[in-house]
Amino acid sequence: MSTTTISPTVSGLEPVSAADLDPEERMSRAEIEALQLERLRQTVRHAYANVPLYTRKFDEAGVHPSDIRSLSDVAKLPFTTKADLRETYPFGMFAVPMEQVARIHASSGTTGRPTVVGYTTGDLERWATLVARSLRASGIRPGMKVHNAYGYGLFTGGLGAHAGIEKLGATVIPMSGGQTARQVQLIRDFEPDAILCTPSYLLTIADAMVAAGIDPRSTSLKVAVLGAEPWTNEMRHELEQRLGIDALDIYGLSEVMGPGVGNECLETKDGPHLWEDHFLPEVIDGDTGAVLSDGELGELVFTSLTKEAFPVIRYRTRDLTRLLPGTARPGMRRMEKITGRNDDMIILRGVNLFPTQIEELVLGIEQLTPHFILELTRTGTMDDLTVRIERHPELEVDVCEAATVVLAGRIKEFIGSSVAVRLEEPGALPRSEGKYQRVYDLRVK
Repeated sequence: MSTTTISPTVSGLEPVSAADLDPEERMSRAEIEALQLERLRQTVRHAYANVPLYTRKFDEAGVHPSDIRSLSDVAKLPFTTKADLRETYPFGMFAVPMEQVARIHASSGTTGRPTVVGYTTGDLERWATLVARSLRASGIRPGMKVHNAYGYGLFTGGLGAHAGIEKLGATVIPMSGGQTARQVQLIRDFEPDAILCTPSYLLTIADAMVAAGIDPRSTSLKVAVLGAEPWTNEMRHELEQRLGIDALDIYGLSEVMGPGVGNECLETKDGPHLWEDHFLPEVIDGDTGAVLSDGELGELVFTSLTKEAFPVIRYRTRDLTRLLPGTARPGMRRMEKITGRNDDMIILRGVNLFPTQIEELVLGIEQLTPHFILELTRTGTMDDLTVRIERHPELEVDVCEAATVVLAGRIKEFIGSSVAVRLEEPGALPRSEGKYQRVYDLRVK
């Protein structure tokens, strides 16, 4: 877990007042749990009656919707996995007739069939409301201009964020991803107050500003709402200092809704509060499936509570985190910032490591930049990991070379595995145009 101290607001933005919160944000924990149980029972009945996969899985597990009498009874229900979504491709998970589906989104499908999700008009309204709630928690207010650099199209990020910006009453600038030079130009010309994108892409934009002779701290930007990939508090500090902004974490995934499942609050920046009036989270042991207590690290699981077209029951996200008590929204639990995913974990000679662990160490060495990739190779039967990282452009090569030795030593000390570190010239490595590929597996299969 990151140990970087979270700074107070950098931009001077004020947290939202209690009077402007949604009524559900002001609920007590007991009120939230009562609402969750009511909605859970409705959702389970809806899914069982209308989605053949759930009918079959419930029957095979010997469980019926009438068995849900308390929130803890959710543990009786079978899990849903991405394999289930691919098995029912394209529309087998829809719980309403197609004429009631107002929009369809899908994943990229880079590792197999894409996962397809649908939304009724009611689903879209609730989604926009939750994104608006998330942006408001980040310090964005009606009348502000918001530069949306999430990708539009089948990916849920762009259109999901877009609708939430409009719902909030802010002005959306629908830039989408890519065209980094144009991103910089429009930020200068349109003077937005906020930007939405992945953290790695905001770093790319900041670098492009410097290359164009622009001080990243001189722009109109006050806040960035960042998500779609794991990132550390060290990266938050880097971005806040480079751009003079507040950087907040928004959480979501297409299978559960899209962006807006949870969001950090400006006044605390202590991990996303989950909007538990619409989602029931659990953390489980990824190997056994056992439900873990709040505070224990494991795999995040969600059950939707209000979705009509595409309800999900105990969906295994593969994201690793822990559930924590609410702070800025006491009735809603928080989750620790995602440290990685089960499928992002690298097992190197018996040691488990995540790219975010390397990121934390890199950002503590000023002679090196946050631009790095990890390459996995194999020599005989032995796996090797090389960290390719760019040097600081204003420092001498030999100074930066010495810093690579420091980095290798810290990785060995704090993670427990020996790696090679290779220094690269500034600009030599790929730049993020959205979601960043950090790990390259070059092993011969």
